[in-house]
Amino acid sequence: MPARHDDAARFSRMLNDTVTIEGWCHPRFAAVAEAFARNFTDRDEAGASVALVHDGRLVVDLWGGAATADRPWQADDLVVVFSATKAATALSLHLLAERGRLDLDRPVAGYWPEFAVNGKDRATVRMILDHTIGLPVLRPQLKADCITDAAYMIDHLAAETPFWEPGTRTGYHPLTMGFLAAEVVRRVDGRSLGRFFAEEIAGPLGLDFWIGLPEEHEARVAPVIIHRPPRDAQTTPFLLAAREPGSIANLFVFNSGDFAIRGVNTRAGHAAEIGAAGGITNARGLAGLYAALVPGGPLGFSADTLAGFAEASSATHLDATLLQPMRFGPGFMLRMDNRRRPQPADSLVIGHHAFGHVGAGGSVGFADPAAGIAFGYAMTRMGPGLLLNPRGQSLVDAAYAALAA
Repeated sequence: MPARHDDAARFSRMLNDTVTIEGWCHPRFAAVAEAFARNFTDRDEAGASVALVHDGRLVVDLWGGAATADRPWQADDLVVVFSATKAATALSLHLLAERGRLDLDRPVAGYWPEFAVNGKDRATVRMILDHTIGLPVLRPQLKADCITDAAYMIDHLAAETPFWEPGTRTGYHPLTMGFLAAEVVRRVDGRSLGRFFAEEIAGPLGLDFWIGLPEEHEARVAPVIIHRPPRDAQTTPFLLAAREPGSIANLFVFNSGDFAIRGVNTRAGHAAEIGAAGGITNARGLAGLYAALVPGGPLGFSADTLAGFAEASSATHLDATLLQPMRFGPGFMLRMDNRRRPQPADSLVIGHHAFGHVGAGGSVGFADPAAGIAFGYAMTRMGPGLLLNPRGQSLVDAAYAALAA
């Protein structure tokens, strides 16, 4: 984890009788602290953390609000960051590739022979990373605890027929991406995804970031507050499609078990290695992960490899799952500014050369090499939408505004 900047000042502000913000903030990035405070006063934030690394030094490290109904958020509290986990999972594959143990352009079946059925024999590992492999959901009715049973999901994915010819269409894989990537890691390395990430990435970097949380850390996990859209919520193409039986959106919403509603706040849910949606960390962990992605950095990625993270390997005006424009690098989301589109669509407004990933409800981590920053935001109360909502975007905007100033 990057060291704190020498000029970062201790920050403490009581917003009301129940909400206090604590941490550290460099004066240049005071706008981030102000935006963080406004999230509590104006945007119904419950408990959250935000972190920013600039030129290799931690310049913002703030936390505040409540972890539970009777406990304030502490400096080392953790929370499930949902799909922001996908970047950590992707980096596990990239690290194996950088070390010459995995070829991202080789068919998955070359490592996992059982996968080579029903039209998947030529599907490559890279197609897992950029959401083109054609397995965004599963057709058979799945059991309630499917997401915490990796072997069950792997068997189903090996037997499934793709929804399109692999590599010919882009469609976000909300949960299946993690199981597909994890099985490749296991077949190549022998370790589970969670163990590989802990021993080869999080541990060496000193990150408090887990894919499969050890029980000794359970008391530090702040429960997620599930977002339930109001009855008058704006109708979107995704929500309309979710009502159509058999559609990809419908199968994702209604055939993915109960993790998102019940399992996410259980010990079993925290212990499971859910590579697409179950990572547990905080803003400091997210920012620290991306801060390590520099040429010659501690993970040993080459400049060419890192440059490729910000290059779109798949992009579409109509994602097969989310039904809106999306852009993906190999395991990362890229800038998507859909604010001026006539049809409702969510956005991720980061730098043009940035790469990262959002999580359901609004958590986000990203790196912007051109700006020299790495950013993380994690929270308990989920917000609306498929990408960044106003709370997370306000913090990102404040970070860029501070740099410009």
